[in-house]
Amino acid sequence: MAAPKGIWKVITASSVGTLIEWYDFYIFGSLSTIIAAKFFPSENPTAALLSTLATFAAGFIVRPFGALVFGRLGDLIGRKYTFLLTLVLMGMSTFLIGCIPSYATIGAAAPLLVLLLRLLQGLALGGEYGGAATYVAEHSPANKRGFYTSWIQTTATLGLFLSLGVILSIRRLVGVQEFTSGNGWRYPFLLSIVLVGVSIFIRLRMAESPLFAKLKSEGKTSVNPLKESFGHKTNFKMVLLALFGATMGQGVIWYTGQFYAQTFLLTKCNIEYEQANTIILVALVIATPFFVIFGSLSDKWGRKNIMMVGMLLGVLLYRPIFQQLYNLSDPSKKEIATTNRGFKMEGDFGAFIQHASDTTTYTDGSTLKTTTKQSLIKGEKTTVKELTLGQGIKWQMILLVAAMVLFVTMVYGPIAAFLVELFPTKIRYTSMSLPYHIGNGVFGGLVPFIATLITTLKGSNPLSGLWYPIGVAALSFVIGSLYLSNKINKDVID
Repeated sequence: MAAPKGIWKVITASSVGTLIEWYDFYIFGSLSTIIAAKFFPSENPTAALLSTLATFAAGFIVRPFGALVFGRLGDLIGRKYTFLLTLVLMGMSTFLIGCIPSYATIGAAAPLLVLLLRLLQGLALGGEYGGAATYVAEHSPANKRGFYTSWIQTTATLGLFLSLGVILSIRRLVGVQEFTSGNGWRYPFLLSIVLVGVSIFIRLRMAESPLFAKLKSEGKTSVNPLKESFGHKTNFKMVLLALFGATMGQGVIWYTGQFYAQTFLLTKCNIEYEQANTIILVALVIATPFFVIFGSLSDKWGRKNIMMVGMLLGVLLYRPIFQQLYNLSDPSKKEIATTNRGFKMEGDFGAFIQHASDTTTYTDGSTLKTTTKQSLIKGEKTTVKELTLGQGIKWQMILLVAAMVLFVTMVYGPIAAFLVELFPTKIRYTSMSLPYHIGNGVFGGLVPFIATLITTLKGSNPLSGLWYPIGVAALSFVIGSLYLSNKINKDVID
């Protein structure tokens, strides 16, 4: 087994590549409102946003197929070269998204190309995570497997953190107008090619997993990983248990606490773009260390109990937390300090456009800017609200989001060690990748789209979308509590 010095090189090399893949994957979601305007027809902004979220979700839906394709390769030819392949595929897809002309330039081809590249991103990510978790676990001493693999678990959140940080930095560097209306939004995608180049250099220096290398030298690797993983009754039962008792609930907790929280702040609370993302960024900084803390605690307390508590907290507290986020941003609950109004007309006879702008300041330091654009001839009217919170309210929101990210760290910190310990080395890459990516990719990745769609239905309210993640997490909690074992399987060698 690797010495402590060796294990940190393994963790660093694995984590950097995985972090960059998450960065590539999440800049799409973080720029969803801009992508909706660039690549879809602009007549209906809500339909454009839903189309973008559906494209975003498509990347998640194909992740299980990536898990099957690359998981099989990882169990046949090894972890190292499969890593490299997924990294190149992800980097090129992300770079090319930044090169696609807008809908205004090439019409329907624009969203189709975006969808194609998004699917390739999903396939690449489907092959990445299982390999990274397996690779680190197979280098780790048994009594610290949860601790060491938890560093891999931080990469998804750090990838989101990096994507938001790069987006906000470029937005400030090039200016809001160039970023949203010009080409500034393309730069985070184009930057990917540099980051992937660095990661490939690091990963080329990695050696093969010692457990896999030993199996290969003895001629004991699997001949048909797919058949052995899903055709064998006992192993297939463990795949289903991992999916419905753990990864399904973990996926919706993960995407509700981070991505749907971001969508909710922007679209339901109308928080100003930069401030909404800053709230998410600071909350991630506060809560991210707990991935490692709960991963380490799982080596002593067991994996199951910690994950189940995280799911239960999400089920019980999501509605109160999101209700409080909504209340804190509700202008009707604030006391008005001042109001300023301005009008402007543009266009010539027959096409007059009226612009109205109201700026309201409140006694808690918040400012609401309401901009209305109306065609006096056609009668078409669009209204945009942008709320900038006072410092006290902003920090209350940060703590609420940090609490939800804390739930994420409880379900996500120990899960790599939990999945690795369920399956034998020769089919581990394939067996653990599929339930992980169905749970996260399908059940979790669809949270922003389904939850937003529910809120558009007749009779719904801003919190109605939460019933989807709460229902899925509750079901997973019941199955996991009844059928999963809290006992740690220390022997992962076949």
